[in-house]
Amino acid sequence: MKVLLDIKDNKALHLLEVLKGLPYVKTKQLTDAKAQLMSEIREAVEEMKQIRAGKKHARDAEDFLNEL
Repeated sequence: MKVLLDIKDNKALHLLEVLKGLPYVKTKQLTDAKAQLMSEIREAVEEMKQIRAGKKHARDAEDFLNEL
């Protein structure tokens, strides 16, 4: 199982030390850019799920391209 945690900087070092002490836990820090990218992808996937469920309407591709 993979878990992504969002921890305040002043508390993160202590928690990372605790997690590193557990033999069954692997830790890996993400750069801010990578964390932001993951967050944006997660939001996009959630939006697609809402569109497929009919809770949100998709934009016309032509309108989207004209906006760019």
